[in-house]
Amino acid sequence: MTGSVIIVGIGPGNDYLVTPEVQAAIDQATDVVGYIPYVERIPAREGLTKHASDNRVEIDRSRHALEMATDGKRVVVVSSGDPGVFAMAAAVLEAVEHGEPHWRNLDIQVLPGITAMLAASAACGAPLGHDFCAINLSDNMKPWALIEKRLRLAAEADFAMAFYNPRSKSRPEGFGKALKALREACGDARPMIFARNVSRPDQTIKIVPLTEVTEDMADMRTVVLLGSSQTRIIERDGAPLVYTPRSVEG
Repeated sequence: MTGSVIIVGIGPGNDYLVTPEVQAAIDQATDVVGYIPYVERIPAREGLTKHASDNRVEIDRSRHALEMATDGKRVVVVSSGDPGVFAMAAAVLEAVEHGEPHWRNLDIQVLPGITAMLAASAACGAPLGHDFCAINLSDNMKPWALIEKRLRLAAEADFAMAFYNPRSKSRPEGFGKALKALREACGDARPMIFARNVSRPDQTIKIVPLTEVTEDMADMRTVVLLGSSQTRIIERDGAPLVYTPRSVEG
């Protein structure tokens, strides 16, 4: 089979955060597959067909990409950020595992990208500078009880945390429940960072003590970071710097 599926991350929003490796794959593609707003970021050109689809159809989208590759197409599957972080790489591999046997012999590659939590961290300093974890707050594909368990255990382990999909119109109560669990588990005023439209011209960064956060501060265009008990804020003229020290006293 001469076709291929390359799963790429196109960064958090600004074109200069697309890696040269990813851009080269897009430039050589015959077909681009992905969620509507991500496919719209790929410029139209002769010889390229774009296949945009709605959210929550990741497996169908993956099968379509694999079928086109079987027919000899050079397919690029696009995700925002990094394709391996709550994105399309796992969906394509799930489709491969449970799909047609010959899909396993296709040329399948995953190319990394700059995910939103790293762009958000860099925008305010280095709050993820020591041990951290990333948690998807959407309960579309896992039960809320599991999310709450992971929040409490991460707080007990004193990780800094990055939260994806904090609050949507269809489930506005989720972030409020997460805040309640975090306040109970953390018991302090460690900084919570709200990075909206990170890397874009209208980027905003807000740093708020956990004790003062309200659930309406986040939406689906916001990446939320929570420091550990060791995270520090450096006050200065202009925006403060936030960092988590690399060493922990024994």
